Amino acid sequence: MKLKKLKIGRTELPGNLLLAPMADVTNLAFRLLCRQDGADLAYTEMINADALLNESRKSFIKGLNSPEDRPFGVQLVGSCPKKLREAALFVEEEYEPEVIDINMGCPAKCITGAGCGSALLNSPELVRKIISELADALNTPVSAKIRLLGKEEKTLEIACLIEKAGASALTVHGRTAAQMYSGNANLMGIKAVKNELSIPVIANGDIKDEESAKKTLELTGCDGLMIGRAAMGNPFIFRRIRHYLETGEKLEVERQARQLEDFEKYISLLEKHNLLSSINLRMHAHWFTKGLHGSRHVREKINSLKDGKAITELMRSSCQEKY
Repeated sequence: MKLKKLKIGRTELPGNLLLAPMADVTNLAFRLLCRQDGADLAYTEMINADALLNESRKSFIKGLNSPEDRPFGVQLVGSCPKKLREAALFVEEEYEPEVIDINMGCPAKCITGAGCGSALLNSPELVRKIISELADALNTPVSAKIRLLGKEEKTLEIACLIEKAGASALTVHGRTAAQMYSGNANLMGIKAVKNELSIPVIANGDIKDEESAKKTLELTGCDGLMIGRAAMGNPFIFRRIRHYLETGEKLEVERQARQLEDFEKYISLLEKHNLLSSINLRMHAHWFTKGLHGSRHVREKINSLKDGKAITELMRSSCQEKY
């Protein structure tokens, strides 16, 4: 299978594998790690437009100005068209991202309770106004990320509205907001959106390995794949999927050694970009130890450690014990 070159507005990517925006996950160091392993576009953590306008703006979005982090996208969340436009204009001027995405799919109660994320899908006119105002105001391509609605016709109505309002691409997570992350992604629901639109449609949800990536592309006909939770502690997933889609063969990888190597790289990148103090290192280490020999025991020990070097030594000793 030949990988497509995904084009979002004037932004042309070398391929079509995207790292999803994830709160507390997709910091600069993690984006760079995924990029090294083959992600064609990496999104920042979701940024709250209201908070961005109320805080010290440059410090609020620390880690958005590395020349190594290209191409990258910024995802904004909010419900006020005026504030989203103001926040987007600031991000465009200061950081010049390749894409600015509007979150219309987050199902978390702290987000939907404020009328943001997937709650916006219940207000089509507000969705239209948000996208049209940003598309008119920005030089940067605008995209949106949505979830499926309970009825297919409602999903298609929102998707078409987003396209007509001026969006350059649409990402569809194949679950409803009510499902959160339970059950299976509805690939046929994503396919229905793809068949309806002329702008690029990116599939998201349940892309966790080589086979699921190929299945999603084949069944939906989508223009790209967005990988989220499966990349947590496993940035190498991008290289594995790319290799499989291009050759039909799986990369032979010693998983334990690979995860240790990736975690060491991650620590180095966090230190290089002065980000160690701004993340929960133990939580991130838990993701990188998933599947390791004696991983439960390792994670219990991690909870008593304070720095990356000590955690790395623990992971290394665990790998050695396996043999």
